[in-house]
Amino acid sequence: MDFNFSDDQQQLRDAVAKWVEKGYDFERRRKIEAAGGFDRAAWNELAELGLAGLYIPEDDGGLGMGPVEGMVVMEELGRGIVLEPLAQSLIAGAVLAGHADAATKQAWLPRIAGGEALVVLAWQEKKARYRLDVCAATAKKAGDGYTVHGTKGVVPAGDQADAYLVPAQLDGGIALFLVERSADGVAARGYATQDGSRAAEVVFDNAAATLVAAEGLPVLEHAVDIGIAATCAEGVGVMDKTLALTVEYMNTRKQFGVPIASFQALRHRVADMKMQLELARSMSYYASLKLNAPAAERRQAMARAKYQLGVAMRFVGQQSVQLHGGIGVTDEYMGSHYFRKLTQMEMVFGDTLHHLGEVSARMTDTAGVFA
Repeated sequence: MDFNFSDDQQQLRDAVAKWVEKGYDFERRRKIEAAGGFDRAAWNELAELGLAGLYIPEDDGGLGMGPVEGMVVMEELGRGIVLEPLAQSLIAGAVLAGHADAATKQAWLPRIAGGEALVVLAWQEKKARYRLDVCAATAKKAGDGYTVHGTKGVVPAGDQADAYLVPAQLDGGIALFLVERSADGVAARGYATQDGSRAAEVVFDNAAATLVAAEGLPVLEHAVDIGIAATCAEGVGVMDKTLALTVEYMNTRKQFGVPIASFQALRHRVADMKMQLELARSMSYYASLKLNAPAAERRQAMARAKYQLGVAMRFVGQQSVQLHGGIGVTDEYMGSHYFRKLTQMEMVFGDTLHHLGEVSARMTDTAGVFA
């Protein structure tokens, strides 16, 4: 199997890396965080690069690319710990392109690709604990359309989004709907999250909705799996930069007249960080390559990948702080922001314990060893 990136994929990586380095430096990120954690101007810049339409077909104004290109992009955004939730546009673009009717596609896909509309997945509920088949929100028929009633939590940039993809109970099953934030009955309460980005509690009080998929659970599972693969790739980028910052600090910080990078015990800890990073990178590749696999195979792969990424993110983040000492958790130092990002990402789309349970539940009699 060839794991080399194509010329187009490498050019895409270089373009995103250049924007992160020159257009989204740490000082700009700090200003965005202080202003609330989401910047529409930065979002538009991502859209101008074509990234908001990465998974949207060319006929609908997007780039028509696939999971590997998404992985490449998310890695580079992770290195810059970009606050704007591009993974949500990847989810929305793929879900609407694959399941919405022609009118909904025409109304939303070009706007998403152009950055004019931010559509995010609003799926988490208080009692669900990451389970996708647990849904208290309800929907009912209303004239030619539908209405949705319920509350969704930790919705990325929920008070800044233009619309939501919302799972809700309908006729004994879970359906997936598109609800505009401007619709009557929608109320979003925004707040800052640990990593400096933005989320919201969103209440739908019989809000007008457009049906995207009547059999919504398989579509929701695919949407979350796209998010898991994107989070894994982003995590690799965050860890890569965290390791680089740690090595740079160790080569600069002196103790007993020599750089602490010369101490063998500390070098061993850095080697362990590197090992965890490479394990995470290989599982990120695995997740991206399995995104278009059959549902059972894909779900198993995502659980495996997210579990390994959770272990790696916790280890790399904590070791970085330990090797830095007190400065590693100060707000003024860049490395502390990477640690906060890794800590939060471990819980995004299911924490490590949840995915360990998923891996266990999906094991066969041979656990895949002899199959």
